[in-house]
Amino acid sequence: MKVMVVDDEADVRTLFEQRFRREVRAGQIAFYFALSAEEALVLLEQLMGEVSLILSDINMPGMNGLDLLKAVKEKHHHLKVFMITAYGNAEYQQRAVDYGCDDYFTKPLDFGMLKAKLLT
Repeated sequence: MKVMVVDDEADVRTLFEQRFRREVRAGQIAFYFALSAEEALVLLEQLMGEVSLILSDINMPGMNGLDLLKAVKEKHHHLKVFMITAYGNAEYQQRAVDYGCDDYFTKPLDFGMLKAKLLT
């Protein structure tokens, strides 16, 4: 499975690489990283069908994760999108569902649960 992680915090890359080290080595999962929603949309077009899931933060400068979700679902209906937020905001969660979010996580991430969802 190829997953794009979208988060404006660069240290998220290191965190995912550490937490999924075994799965990456075993070839079960590969990650692409984008530091903004805008960068994610460009990368998604460059990868043309390689990515099967996007895991995006909601709160980012510029285009936020909800806007990214909406844009992705309009153009790539088949692509799964999981949203992540540090805020347990019911409004954000409802908007994410309305825009077609496939799953919703709050920070700090439960990596055990995330692994289970990604690898099943």
